[in-house]
Amino acid sequence: MSFSGTRRTRREFLRTAAAAVAAPYVLTSTALGAGGRPAAGERIVMGAIGVGGRGTQDMKAFLGSPEVQMVAVCDVYENRRQRAKDLVDKQYGSADCAAYNDFREIVTRDNIDAVCIGTPDHWHAIPTIWACCHGKDVYCEKPLSLTIKEGRAMVEAARRYGQVVSGGSQRVLDDYGGLARAVRGGAAGEVKEVYVEVGGPSRPCDLPGEPVPPGLDWEMWLGPAPWAPYNPGRCSMAYGGGTGFRAWRDYSGGMMTDWGGHKFGGALFALGLEATGPVEIIPPDGKDYQYLTYVFANGVRMYHAPGTKFNITFKGTLGQVPGRQPERAVSMPGYKGKGGIYGDFLHCVRTRERPFQDVELAHRAATVCHLGNIAYWIGRRLKWDPVKELFVGDDEANRWLDRPKREPWRI
Repeated sequence: MSFSGTRRTRREFLRTAAAAVAAPYVLTSTALGAGGRPAAGERIVMGAIGVGGRGTQDMKAFLGSPEVQMVAVCDVYENRRQRAKDLVDKQYGSADCAAYNDFREIVTRDNIDAVCIGTPDHWHAIPTIWACCHGKDVYCEKPLSLTIKEGRAMVEAARRYGQVVSGGSQRVLDDYGGLARAVRGGAAGEVKEVYVEVGGPSRPCDLPGEPVPPGLDWEMWLGPAPWAPYNPGRCSMAYGGGTGFRAWRDYSGGMMTDWGGHKFGGALFALGLEATGPVEIIPPDGKDYQYLTYVFANGVRMYHAPGTKFNITFKGTLGQVPGRQPERAVSMPGYKGKGGIYGDFLHCVRTRERPFQDVELAHRAATVCHLGNIAYWIGRRLKWDPVKELFVGDDEANRWLDRPKREPWRI
């Protein structure tokens, strides 16, 4: 795959009628701005890539915004993309939403401004980078990437092409925003330790092959991942029971990256470490280290504490959070607009500011998760350079920074 080509100039869709969507929309009352809805030329025109499970929820969140005109959906499951198309068409009282099997059909459309990506983890980086190359802003579900090098490539694409790219962890702002405000407001004093409760890493998959069901493009679902026979347990959206794509190393980092994108991300934000990373990762040894331990340059230790009741717990010189009230009121730095992380993204699409979960910060949160997985898989202490994003003096560990990709998919 090549990302070369002529990049279109960013359309002035917020100011001119030239940015209007296709003709069928301008013939409707909503397209003309009825009911307080902006006229078509003032809306952010979006497409949704990956519309099963969480992807449908993201699509609905944007679909419900009067600022947005959703015009296209994409999924490798025929029934999912048809269902998503029906939802969009019902919202607008039309039959105009396009439905695609291949994400490239969306990101290369000139009349689309932004995309939301709700695919499995191994399909986050390539569509995001393609979208940036073609002048699209991106809202991408967490975890941002399958590997650390993928995440850095996504950051570089966003910066090179001047696109707004937001990571999709709404819980950093909502569920754990109160903890961040408390810690930043001095409730724990100087934080020394953080305990984060999430599940463990993914593992290799040896499920037997079964016939591919009608309506599924299995080759496209696998995409850059190694070829494997179809099994519903490989690709389902299940969270429990050791099945579903999150369980398998070829497609995900397990609960470590799934919920870790929320919880490690929330912990980093509370500590003011959201733009950096640890300098050492120490796996549990049953003796000196009960939990996998991240050590930061400022001395803070963050523990991966699965199966506990910690959730996210900060321990500092004044006490514990949750448990103490902040000494001063603190707002959430970086949050813009209104309406949570979705509204923040839409605001930044218009203003060209960096969003609350800017791609760099989403990458850093995912990196912490990936580093923990690598330490578990290798089973030894690792030194990490968060500036160079390399393991120090460890060629074996550095080979885990990325994975080979199946042809023709490349970054």
